Amino acid sequence: MFPEKEKGFLVFKRELPPDEPVQERIKHFKEFHHSLPDTKAREQAYRCMNCGIPFCHYGCPLGNRIPDFNNAVKDKDWKTALKILHSTNNFPEFTGRVCPAPCEASCVLSINDEPVAIEQIEYEIAERGWKNGWIKPEPPEVRTNKKIAIIGSGPAGLAAAQQLNRAGHNVEVFERSDEPGGLLMYGIPGFKLDKNVVWRRINQLIDEGINFNCSAEVGKNIPIEKMLEYDAVLITIGSTVARTFKDMNVPGSNLKGIVTAMDFLTQSTQRLLGKYISSEEIIAKDKNVVVIGGGDTGSDCIGTSIRQGCKSIINLELLPKPPAQRTGDNLWPQWPMILRTSTSHQEGGERIFSVLTKEFLSDNYGNVSAIKIIEIEWFTDENGTRKFRERPGTEKILPCELVILAMGFIAPEADAFVENLGIELVSTRFGKAIKTNEKYMTSKNGVFSAGDARRGQSLVVWAISEGRESARCIDEWLMGKSYLPSKNLFGYHSEKEKTY
Repeated sequence: MFPEKEKGFLVFKRELPPDEPVQERIKHFKEFHHSLPDTKAREQAYRCMNCGIPFCHYGCPLGNRIPDFNNAVKDKDWKTALKILHSTNNFPEFTGRVCPAPCEASCVLSINDEPVAIEQIEYEIAERGWKNGWIKPEPPEVRTNKKIAIIGSGPAGLAAAQQLNRAGHNVEVFERSDEPGGLLMYGIPGFKLDKNVVWRRINQLIDEGINFNCSAEVGKNIPIEKMLEYDAVLITIGSTVARTFKDMNVPGSNLKGIVTAMDFLTQSTQRLLGKYISSEEIIAKDKNVVVIGGGDTGSDCIGTSIRQGCKSIINLELLPKPPAQRTGDNLWPQWPMILRTSTSHQEGGERIFSVLTKEFLSDNYGNVSAIKIIEIEWFTDENGTRKFRERPGTEKILPCELVILAMGFIAPEADAFVENLGIELVSTRFGKAIKTNEKYMTSKNGVFSAGDARRGQSLVVWAISEGRESARCIDEWLMGKSYLPSKNLFGYHSEKEKTY
């Protein structure tokens, strides 16, 4: 028996479906997170209070109409819930799996209780949409004579491609990898995002009329001059230049066995898909592994290493260990700076915080054999700047035959064609990014950029948002006016009251 719609939070507690047990799921690379039965899913939607001021809107980069789709789920109207969700989010099956859910951190209920399970509800809506055949190709009724090239097929590029195609433009996507999807395909392990989930959405885009060119790298096997054939160009190549120790002059950083997270994760997925791997094999089997970096990417490397059969695994983090709960200077609705334990952390390994890498040691054959670390303590100087200092006498040597660097990304890999197109870069808090104006246009007329390439490393949900927003700007620039929806504080709207 369900209560009144706004009183469900008084009756139901937050509940998620149980994951596959650790000892079973580490034997494979398949998804281990499951769906809720309809009744249980509706119970979670009933926890939404339909607040007068929905702070979850502010927390969501896409401006998802969360109380609206929750209300439809309460009514068992899954099809309407999907329509509402698709009005702001092209790919809810992606964000329902890999988004850190900033909306939940902003949920009013989380002030004194666990937040509404928004991400899980989003997952449930999307999967029911696919299962029931409600998600179908939606090609445009009328085509314009405009041609648009999109360089990069990650979440920003895919979202922009679908929006621009539905506006009637002819969209062609150039992807340097052998499969479309960007980090969705090769940067996120299959146990978090099954590649069939990516392919089914790509197939929808193809059926809508979008043309994908894979193994096509602009500036190399695709001449830059070809971009001049298009009425507009959108650069969504991500921020994929990894931060490494070579730039920090850490001794031994050139040794074999020290690899970037993306190289490691990409190879793992390629191997599982039966792809040919041209570079030297990177695999964790029977090795002592050290992952440097405590974010989501580092977590993905831990789960992947365990599934590959590593001997041991240690995760190192420069920053101090976060508190278990919010502190007085980190109150709702701010993003909670608390200790997060991912499903990969649950699967094994040791986490060490507040340590600095001093040196990589060699086995005398050019391979890494150990890493020397030292404990650090963080403090704030007289100018209010946060700094750290080493703690003498705390050095340790950890044996390792594989070191995976997951320390973030500092710039897009864009030197050749960006320079030739005359596009400016700008400094960010991460490193470098493509400079644009408020309409997503770069310093080159008719060339736009969106996603991590222009904002620095960020979230999939931000990439989709930027893809949508840049698509509207391009459409407006080409046609003088755009009917594509535009984000505001209350979600998306369009002048024709039509969502795409």
